[in-house]
Amino acid sequence: MKRFVMKCGGSTLAALPDAFFEDLTELQNGGMQPVIVHGGGPAINETLGKLGIESRFVNGLRVTDAATLDVVEMVLAGRINKEIVRRLQRSGAKALGLSGSDARLIEARPVADADEIGFVGDVTGVNAELIEGIARLGCLPVIAPIGIDAAGQRYNINADTAAGAVASALGVSAMIVVTDVPGIMRTADGEKRVLPQVTFAEIEEMIASGEIYGGMIPKVRAAMSCLHGDVQEVLIVDGSAPRVLSRAFREGNIGTRIVRG
Repeated sequence: MKRFVMKCGGSTLAALPDAFFEDLTELQNGGMQPVIVHGGGPAINETLGKLGIESRFVNGLRVTDAATLDVVEMVLAGRINKEIVRRLQRSGAKALGLSGSDARLIEARPVADADEIGFVGDVTGVNAELIEGIARLGCLPVIAPIGIDAAGQRYNINADTAAGAVASALGVSAMIVVTDVPGIMRTADGEKRVLPQVTFAEIEEMIASGEIYGGMIPKVRAAMSCLHGDVQEVLIVDGSAPRVLSRAFREGNIGTRIVRG
């Protein structure tokens, strides 16, 4: 059975067509073993705003005090996670939603600058046996990136970091990042084209030259941050493209592959 890990932001998932989830279900029914790790930043910001709690970020990571952590867990493990599970099940898949704190699925420790950003964690371990056991039951694991340490303290984990750690723990060499763009674009002969493959060095050159700009920069850096351990490449695809996942596996000529070098 071929495993793959898919990372998707909460806002992207909410906008995906039903056909995307049907395609994912077909892959599962065809013998593949998908694992989803999701984010939910915009929904967290919205809920914090309604509660009068300010959203602050340092170096791209959410400053997470105790009150913010409660909201992060509520939105990720409650609202977003279960919305994904329901959409998958409507399409015919069997899905099981989990938080990283369930059965110590994602073990974590405080990041180096925890004094400044609070309960934000780095992944120290992933319970791959639990994920594999869920898959053997015929269920698709859907994982919210909340971590936990030996003392039971919860941590907010960056979804890209969590996805890369899960993929590495499962021995997956490549993972898919589903977003709302077809890949990394470059203009040639007056026409924008998707680059089939780029290295870290090429991405940094394109950011410096302004070819990658605006909202694409965090998307690309997020994909790069998924390259942990055994994960050798990340594929960026547009989730709204017809049968995008099936095409990624069967044709291989869709999206942009990011490789270390």
